[in-house]
Amino acid sequence: MCDAAGEPLSAPLLYNDARASGEAEALMQMAPRNHVAATPASGLAKLMWLSRQPEPGAAASFMHQADWLAFLLHGKPGISDCHNALKSGGDPETLDYPEWVKALPVSALLPRIVEPGTVIGPVSGRIAHHFALPRDCVVRAGTTDSIAAFLAAGAGQPGEAVTSLGSTLVLKLLSEQRVESAQHGIYSHRFGSLWLTGGASNSGGAVLRAFFDDAELQSLSQRIDPDQPSGLDYYPLLQPGERFPVNDPAYPPRLAPRPEDDACFLQGLLEGIARIEARGYQLLQELGATPLISVRSAGGGARNPAFSAIRARLLGVPLHIARHSEAAYGSALLARDGSRLLYSGHDKSI
Repeated sequence: MCDAAGEPLSAPLLYNDARASGEAEALMQMAPRNHVAATPASGLAKLMWLSRQPEPGAAASFMHQADWLAFLLHGKPGISDCHNALKSGGDPETLDYPEWVKALPVSALLPRIVEPGTVIGPVSGRIAHHFALPRDCVVRAGTTDSIAAFLAAGAGQPGEAVTSLGSTLVLKLLSEQRVESAQHGIYSHRFGSLWLTGGASNSGGAVLRAFFDDAELQSLSQRIDPDQPSGLDYYPLLQPGERFPVNDPAYPPRLAPRPEDDACFLQGLLEGIARIEARGYQLLQELGATPLISVRSAGGGARNPAFSAIRARLLGVPLHIARHSEAAYGSALLARDGSRLLYSGHDKSI
């Protein structure tokens, strides 16, 4: 929440802050069924919660972190991109808010929505001077970190997907159809004339790191025969709770029995994560997404040959290591090429 000069009126809330549970329940009564904004962690629920606190009496705008950081460069408060605004109730098809959102008392504080890559304006004179930037340098509307990573990976055709193998497992599939299912933790962002649909599992590299360090992961992986299944049926989680492809805050980890051979145990963990990935893409297709044709891999797990072989066997489509995977690289592409990058349909490089 910011005043007319763009100055914050209270501390920012993190993306996973769930204090707005009461506001989310109220939104469930107004929003379409399973709407992505009707959750405690959504931007819209946070805005409603913030509006009830004593600090924002002089509030003039509500900005996501990316909006506020861009504002510091161009000096125009209250502008967001449709990717960041999705969970604040923004409609990515109309670049506006639906009538049920406009009916909320806080709707006047919501940012104006533009397409990612849209030129918002030149950098302010103060910023240009401070950072020695040319005065004709412009600021474009951004995107979210995970979509920037997708841009970096170079996927651009329907059916192409990017799996981020970091501490968690994030799947994004480029689809001709929009897929939404809060029941399964699935939502879609507009991506040019297509849709970027997917979800994020709580499984991933953090589970592996709970049992093995880097040296152990490397040495044990060399002892794995990816063509010979371990026979273990794991669902690797550090604690109860899953988001996708099962959206259940009480979903239990499954990590037993543990064999004496650590290489076999690691193989079971890798197979469990790979099954979650394969099930995730299968579910997206069952719900109407464009059929999967290939997967680019990003993140630390992409560099493990045994893991890649297990995943390729379960996915049944070509598997590639993304040439670039840093979100900052995708952001640089968007800054250079603007919204046409989302419509390009092919890999681009700086």
